[in-house]
Amino acid sequence: MTRPLLDVRHVRKVYDGHGRVVEAIGDLSFSCAAGELLCIVGPSGAGKTTLLKCVAGLVAPTGGEIVLGDHRVTGPPPGMAVVFQEYGRSLFPWLTVEKNVALPLVQKKLPRAQITRLVEAALGEVGLADVLRAYPWQLSGGMQQRVAIARAIAYEPTILVMDEPFAAVDAQARADLEDLTRSLWSRHGVTVLFVTHDIDEAVYMGQRVLVLSSSPTRVLEDVAIDLPAERDQLATRSSPRFAELRARVYEQIQRAKQRRGDAASDPDRSQPR
Repeated sequence: MTRPLLDVRHVRKVYDGHGRVVEAIGDLSFSCAAGELLCIVGPSGAGKTTLLKCVAGLVAPTGGEIVLGDHRVTGPPPGMAVVFQEYGRSLFPWLTVEKNVALPLVQKKLPRAQITRLVEAALGEVGLADVLRAYPWQLSGGMQQRVAIARAIAYEPTILVMDEPFAAVDAQARADLEDLTRSLWSRHGVTVLFVTHDIDEAVYMGQRVLVLSSSPTRVLEDVAIDLPAERDQLATRSSPRFAELRARVYEQIQRAKQRRGDAASDPDRSQPR
């Protein structure tokens, strides 16, 4: 059996402060193969962002371990790039688009010529070759998120982690960014861990969809998405198989919400164990 690139092993996260203990993640295990596009969905408050912060080495889990390649994650891994939902906070408004994309490459101390080549190539791939000298605040929300994606791609990561990256843009920009991400994933062979609250987006984007329970988070189901590799916003989303897969994921999330409601109505069950 091929060893996974990312292995999340019995991860647990408990927040303890101000006289309150919250078990955000219960006993969570899953793996992701090299070159895979794995989507994660779950109810609001299911700990999806907390999970990604643990995977990205930004937050230490209370229990269990996360292994990327041959190394346990104890801090931000060198081969990982992260794209957040709030692109406005991840881009520096006083730096040009070119300098925003170049920033992590400068920190890697790459030669200037290589930085220029990588930045220009990445911006070209996301359709922003003509805005190098512009500032983020001069661009639309969708264009700003393209800059954030270009910065991640220019870094040449082994794994790209995306935390609800298209939630703050309009529907048309979102569809374009979904197709752009799948295109970049296919072209570069990068592993993508994509968290979203949108069921349709998860089914359209992923090769697998991991459905999480309500907090404390566990895996409810690992759904294989057996749609054609080549996907189209209209044809794919209107296909009978897409509807079947969407219904399956939706049903699991509704069950998770129901279980959360049952736990909230039972004080003994709502207490962390």
